[in-house]
Amino acid sequence: MILHEAFIKRARGNGKKMAIIDGTTGQKATYSKSLIVTLLFAELFSSYEDKFIGLMIPTSAGGYLATMGVLASGKVPVMINYSTGADENCKYAQQTCGFRTIVTSKALCEKIGCPKVDGMIYLEELAESFSKMAKIKALVKSKLPLKMILSKLPATSEDDTACILFTSGSESEPKAVQLSHKNIGSNVEDIISLAKLTEKDRIMNTLPVFHVFGLTTGFWVPMLSCMVITYANPLELKNIVKLIINEKPTLIPSTPSFLAGYLKQSKPGDFESLRLIVPGGDKTPEWLRKAFRETHNIELMEGYGTTETSPVISVNTPEANKPGSVGKAVPHAKIKITDVETGEELGAGEEGKILVKGDLVMKGYFDDLEATSLRVRDGWYDTGDMGYLDKDGFLWHSGRLKRFAKIGGEMISMIRTERMLEKLLPDGVECCVIELPDPKKGARIMAAVTEPVNKEVIIRELSKTLPALAIPSSFEVIPEMPKMGNGKINFRQVTNTFKEKHISHLKNSASAHKSKAHTENKF
Repeated sequence: MILHEAFIKRARGNGKKMAIIDGTTGQKATYSKSLIVTLLFAELFSSYEDKFIGLMIPTSAGGYLATMGVLASGKVPVMINYSTGADENCKYAQQTCGFRTIVTSKALCEKIGCPKVDGMIYLEELAESFSKMAKIKALVKSKLPLKMILSKLPATSEDDTACILFTSGSESEPKAVQLSHKNIGSNVEDIISLAKLTEKDRIMNTLPVFHVFGLTTGFWVPMLSCMVITYANPLELKNIVKLIINEKPTLIPSTPSFLAGYLKQSKPGDFESLRLIVPGGDKTPEWLRKAFRETHNIELMEGYGTTETSPVISVNTPEANKPGSVGKAVPHAKIKITDVETGEELGAGEEGKILVKGDLVMKGYFDDLEATSLRVRDGWYDTGDMGYLDKDGFLWHSGRLKRFAKIGGEMISMIRTERMLEKLLPDGVECCVIELPDPKKGARIMAAVTEPVNKEVIIRELSKTLPALAIPSSFEVIPEMPKMGNGKINFRQVTNTFKEKHISHLKNSASAHKSKAHTENKF
């Protein structure tokens, strides 16, 4: 599948049907109009010298069609994260991939306080720059026979790069992931098939398209199968619930964090149009699953994926669902679990590293063969995650290997501790378990929580199911949990916040101890 060609084919066969409803601006675009605007952008971007074009765009009609236009021009879109440090992310992307032009929205930059970076051009100004002649030319071109339209586009193969996205950076410096048309296309086909999408479906996307979950499930899937309702800010909870009520989407891909917000702002009956809600990007807490059942009679169909796998590796479906698992492998994916130390494949129920193979696995990290070879061997991508497959083929995700702490010679899962904690905390209270250095044991774990807790009661309850080393030695309150743009907890920021305080405390304690010893020796 060539993504932009597949869109053009769909647009030509569904011209009068609605393609995009922009919930932020109120704009609506049929497939016919979407094709014309795509061809306008394609003509414009084809004159740019760089192979790559940066896109720092909101989840919007204009952003979608600009992205499509970049691909149709023969260029490669580089998706830039604007959730935090937007100007630095722009410069990082330019430096990493070697390009200058960044297409963005003036309204977005003003809202997030991002200064104009060298090479930036605004969507609003581009839209105003199209001449009447250019519009007529695009209109005429859109009416040509399909073969003629496609023949006028730059030649593209399935193995060509369809986009570059950056990993979240929640644990380390972001890496530039190259996804091909084949990679994303295989995921699109799997999602359409598993979700049983038809032209009557309406997918609502509030996820940013700089994140692969939003790009694949919220952009490419609806644009190639049904229609999409976009909303630029996933945190405007009341507006989004109103949009769900008014526009009646049938499917929403989202993250547990955002879904929890929509739940709080809704009442029974508000989500009656929805037949599927698919949370991903982070672990779905049991309280959220239960709340959606009780309030809206909706079973959340949790899935699992990574940026490097386009992203969906596995997902639960109404026909095959085990709450708490992340579902079965999608048709284009193969999953195996291997021993952390030996690399040997493990059997059902045995926990180890999760490896994935198939058309969904990335081309590689841009200009970084070493990093690519460390993660992809013989076609198998090492997710860096831990989990196991049960006897029925369902994948159970245990957490990042990096989120295992080695304490007293034992491998302690911080994710497991978090899950046990979630059962004891009041609904809506978030927690994040992190590793801190310890002068005696080498390491210990602590829990950051968004509200004060009764430490004695919680420790007593945790001790019934967890070994002593897996119980947090302290509980620290952090009023607002730091999040990435996709709603995932920023573990690196949480760790750095408390690690600095902890190390400072250890130094002060050591200094006080030295001073006391020195004083005692004097006498």
